[in-house]
Amino acid sequence: MDTKIKLPHLDGKLLIAMPGMGDARFEKSLIYMCAHSEDGAMGLIINKPASDLQFSDLLEQLDITPSQSFRPIEVHFGGPVEHGRGFVLHSKDYVAEESTLDVNDDFGMTATLDILEDISQGNGPDNCLLALGYAGWGPGQLEDEIRANGWLTCDADAKLVFSEDSETKWTAAIESMGIDPRMLSAEGGSA
Repeated sequence: MDTKIKLPHLDGKLLIAMPGMGDARFEKSLIYMCAHSEDGAMGLIINKPASDLQFSDLLEQLDITPSQSFRPIEVHFGGPVEHGRGFVLHSKDYVAEESTLDVNDDFGMTATLDILEDISQGNGPDNCLLALGYAGWGPGQLEDEIRANGWLTCDADAKLVFSEDSETKWTAAIESMGIDPRMLSAEGGSA
């Protein structure tokens, strides 16, 4: 008999790394969950800017010439998997036919060059975040990490997700749950 409690699907939710989770790559990470099913999970870290890469540098590497009207966006470390691949988390006012993942009513995710070209021409989504790489989990792995007190989950708010103040996102997500981050413990318990 399987006694494991099934967690609800976390598509469109935020994962908040708990103190002492044991993986330095995710310390104080805030992850937007793009997909979660019995087959595994995929999300983007949204609060770790890539300090060594600017959007303009990326466009130059991809031979994309930006227009005068484009607004640069911050490049983030999206996670340790496929860190050479780009993913754009964005508002639903942008859809690339057959290549945008419809996460929920507020967010989409596109991983093709089309969106970078559109952003560079000033025709992209109103709100977006570019991440290189992603965080991924195999079947049941994320559920086990949540049960082991590695992550908290909360609703994703577009204002928080797309905020340019990456340093405060982790704290703001915890506070949105009515929790004082100073009160979090690295130790878990069970009833």
